[in-house]
This record gives sequence, structure tokens and C-alpha cells, in this order.
Amino acid sequence: MVHLSLARYASIGFLGLGNMGKHMATNLIAANHQVTIFDVNSQALDHFKDQKQAKTVTVPQNAVKDSEFVVLMLPNGKIVRDVCQSNVFPTAKKGTCIIDCSTIDVRTSKEMAEMARTKNLRYIDAPVSGGVTGAQKGTLTFMVGGQPDDFKSAEPILSKMGKNIVHAGPSGSGLAAKICNNLLLAISMIGTSEAMNLGLKLGLDKEVLAKLINSSTGQCWSSQSYNPCPGIVANVPSSNDYNGGFACEMMTKDLLLALDAAKEAKASTPLTEKATELYREICSNGLNKRDFSVIFKYLNEQ
Repeated sequence: MVHLSLARYASIGFLGLGNMGKHMATNLIAANHQVTIFDVNSQALDHFKDQKQAKTVTVPQNAVKDSEFVVLMLPNGKIVRDVCQSNVFPTAKKGTCIIDCSTIDVRTSKEMAEMARTKNLRYIDAPVSGGVTGAQKGTLTFMVGGQPDDFKSAEPILSKMGKNIVHAGPSGSGLAAKICNNLLLAISMIGTSEAMNLGLKLGLDKEVLAKLINSSTGQCWSSQSYNPCPGIVANVPSSNDYNGGFACEMMTKDLLLALDAAKEAKASTPLTEKATELYREICSNGLNKRDFSVIFKYLNEQ
């Protein structure tokens, strides 16, 4: 079993160059790992073609076959299942560690981990938190589920993409933690948006209100670091007409994952149900590609 020291460089296959994946791959390359990259969008590969430590390929198998580690950053569980069963599992060499950073349903992740074990492969779920900015800066939080030895092997790789790497428990635990975090994020963003919207309509200055909230018991990440009211925090989507960031359609996907998990666990989640309803409504009104903080704008215009 390979335990990678921080001083050693690894061969890594990287599948999926979305808003997050391209920056994560860039950080691995900057750390002098040899990274072989595939994405279904050939234009996404252009950024890496002239980078010394990077190799781009036109089929996913070629990113997998000679790699010690394979990082997946894919849109949903169906794609993860298809890629693993058709491309990764049949091609990866014995002992390869698959690091799935996708946010998918817990059930699919557990099934992929079990299937990997039957093929003498290692598999951890390692979804991320920290957004595009965290991916760019290499400060992501990784919530990891899997065997302790597999976590230990993957940790030096994850440390080049993030600063807070937590082993949450066995397979599926990382995703369970991510789902819980994101449902709370959605609810807190809605609450912050309601509070800011009400305050403005009551005649309060937005900067004064934000300062008071952030020095009082209502303070949260959504109010302090990612305030949805334009002009409060620089360089966040609300100050850029809600472009960039974490799209409403992606938040809706994560909320649906939370509802699915809650149903299976028989957990009551009334606020998650309402948050899902609101974000679905926002998406149906043409704001699906805007950052999830656009809920402030949506409420303000009601």
C-alpha cells in the first residue's frame, strides 16, 4: 500500500475541469505532481497544454492507466458511476487510490467504494467546501470518507488543494458531512437575505445593518464573508451582479441530495424542504446560473 510522503511527487489522473476542478488540478501541477488530465470539453484542456507537469488526453482511460491516484470532480452520481464502471475500474492498476471530490448521493458513493475494493482498488469520497475562491487559493476543506489507511495515503495529495482535511469516518461519511454543511449554508443564506432585505425596507443603511449583524448573534459566514446584499463585501458574486460563485442550480442539486438522505435516514428537515422550494422557484425564474446569494435580489423584487 502506497503512503505518499510530502516530499515525493505522484502520478495523478484528474477527471473533470469545471469551475472548481481546473483550479484544483492547477494546484497539483504547481506542487510538481505529474498530472494527466481529461475533460469531455476539449476547450477546458487548452489551459494545461503548455504546462510542463501536465499532460492532456482525449480519453479518460489514458488519464487513469499509469496513475497512482485518480481525482474525480464530476457533476453528479450518474456520471460518477458511469465513469468509474466504464473507464476507471477496468483501467486502473492494482492499489490505485481513487479520490472522488464530486458531490453526489451517499448511496452511489458507498456502492462505488465497495466495487473498487472488489477490484483491489482504493476509494475515498472527499467532497469540498470553500467555493471557487478556495479552489484557486488552495484553501479548500475536504470532508473525507473511507478507510483510515486510504485517507492517510491521499492526505498529501489533498493538502496541495486544501488547508483543512478531515477524516469524517467510513465510506460515505465525507458526503454526509458535505450535505449537512450545504443545507445549513442554504438556510443561512436565505435568513441573511431576509434580514438584509427587511432592514433596507425599514430604512436602515445596508452597511450599518451588516456591521451590527456581524457583531451580534446573527453573525454567520453568509452575512460576514459572502453577504448577499451588493456592496457589502468586495469581490463576491453579490457585488458582481451575482455572476460566478456557486450556481443556484448546483445548490438546488445539493438540497435535493439532502432531502434524499433525510428520507432514507428518517430525519425531519422542514427548513431544507422550504429552502429547496425557494431555490427551485429561483431557478425557474431564469436565475439558475447565478450565484445562490441571488436570493437577496429575488426576495427584494417580490
